[in-house]
Amino acid sequence: MPLYHTEDQAMLKDSVAPFLADNAPVKHLRTLRDSKDATGFSRDLWKQFAEMGLNGILIPEAEGGLGLGHVEAGIVLEEIGRNLTPSPFLTTAVAAVEALKGGSAALRGAWFPKIVSGDAVIALAIDEGRKHRPEAIAMKAERAGNGFKLDGAKTFVLNGHVADMVLVAARTGGSAGETAGLTLFAVPRDAAGVSVTTDLMVDSSLASRLSFDGVQVDADAVVGEVDAGWAVLSRLLNAGRIGSAAETLGVGTGAMDMTFDYLKQRKQFGKVIGEFQALQHRAAHLYAEMETARSAVLKAQQLLDAGADNAELMVSVAKAKAGLATNLSVREGVQMHGGIGMTDEYDIGLYMKRDRALAEFMGDVNFHADRVAKLNGY
Repeated sequence: MPLYHTEDQAMLKDSVAPFLADNAPVKHLRTLRDSKDATGFSRDLWKQFAEMGLNGILIPEAEGGLGLGHVEAGIVLEEIGRNLTPSPFLTTAVAAVEALKGGSAALRGAWFPKIVSGDAVIALAIDEGRKHRPEAIAMKAERAGNGFKLDGAKTFVLNGHVADMVLVAARTGGSAGETAGLTLFAVPRDAAGVSVTTDLMVDSSLASRLSFDGVQVDADAVVGEVDAGWAVLSRLLNAGRIGSAAETLGVGTGAMDMTFDYLKQRKQFGKVIGEFQALQHRAAHLYAEMETARSAVLKAQQLLDAGADNAELMVSVAKAKAGLATNLSVREGVQMHGGIGMTDEYDIGLYMKRDRALAEFMGDVNFHADRVAKLNGY
């Protein structure tokens, strides 16, 4: 597969890029942050996503969506990252959709139309500690009547405070550290026994800690099979990880472009600083790293869309590489902007903060580097 976009994919990018640049640039994030917005994103913008058909990008055409793939979803996510646009697109239209594809017709029929129309936000309740460790899930789901009773807590649930439904990974068998015995549940966020504590993240996004105290759900809430939820959870994780990598790539590219523009404008000693060879070398190195990351992300997206056996491995390669390259981009950006880069006056610092939050979502660089080694037999 060639590592470039097809004509149709390029047309999608040409449509999405100006839309987000015009309707949700970085100042949109500043407005939400400075107004202490309690939602964390614009519901009007989420509706505009729906009107453009973007929310249904991964939903099959037979079920009301566009029937496209992870490459196309990644195009949207890269532009979201480039503009630092607060949006539930990654959790709802990408990761949750992929999980629900493994669910019943009733679940898909209940949620796909709402996602397509922009009337639903879905959160992901996977992790229980400070770091992303899905195999370590310990939250219990015990059989009760014709359903289950959930007890436990989840951390780092993006948009958990405003979600209409939460996909919750819990243990119906086995013990922490095992992939067997996990089950995924679709739980209404307003279900009795669910309590929410919301935290402001470093990038001004809002994430929640959810507590489940005897939360009752019926058997229809199970996504996939009881005790065999790792299969559908893997679909969610792969989609979330490559989607996060694409958004991270957008953050790094946006920071790089901003830095290069600054190098062409800022003058010192009567010359634009971009003429200094030391900065040219650093800029060239950064560009090469970002392009390598772009290739890794696109390859992983293509393999996922093709259902390739090595797709999972390449997803971790892409997540790690995008994380390393973007971290370099935001650090170089702040340094090359000089002292002004440390202030809130320039946007470059916001890119660094967004990178820090995204780096932890669905596994950081160290997690995925270790995973690449294990998948290769080490």
